[in-house]
Amino acid sequence: MVAVAMDRDRIGPNAIIQVIEALAARFGQQSADAFFTAAGLEHYVRERPGSMVSERDVAVLQSELRERFGAAVAREISLDAGRRTGDYLLANRIPRLAQRVLKLVPAALAARVLAKAISKHSWTFAGSGTFTVLPGTPFRFSIQHNPICSRIRSDAPACDYYAATFERIFRAIVHPQSCVAETQCEAMGATACVFEISWGAR
Repeated sequence: MVAVAMDRDRIGPNAIIQVIEALAARFGQQSADAFFTAAGLEHYVRERPGSMVSERDVAVLQSELRERFGAAVAREISLDAGRRTGDYLLANRIPRLAQRVLKLVPAALAARVLAKAISKHSWTFAGSGTFTVLPGTPFRFSIQHNPICSRIRSDAPACDYYAATFERIFRAIVHPQSCVAETQCEAMGATACVFEISWGAR
């Protein structure tokens, strides 16, 4: 089991930027900017973040998405933003050579190597939370004290942004039919958010 505890309260800017892009794609840029202004996040309208952002802002953003649009639409926006984040990471942060090599090895081995890399860089998305690669099967991650859903109370898992980001990366590198499901969520009262990753035979 690999656990990474964070003492930071910052998250990578994609958690903001890609939500702006997803909102603009669905409602138009003017509506996206108006939403951010109404949410008290107008500084991101004036200038897109180029460095780590406050995890509080990300938590407010996710909460306001649900408040404004309802859980179903907020989920679609977060899924889109997560996929866009995955695309960004594949294009800019995960070396192309490593991607090509991992596509050639068995999925289980590729998943372990990828999980180790994600764990090493989990400070960029887990903020002050604790990211853990859980032992055993199925393949699972957890985030305890997850900042992204800290302001949400829900009857269903609420961390669609993370689930979509993980799924996009795993589909590109581990297996094209990889699926990520959040099976436990702190927004529902769980002690940690747990993400389960599955795939078919290569």
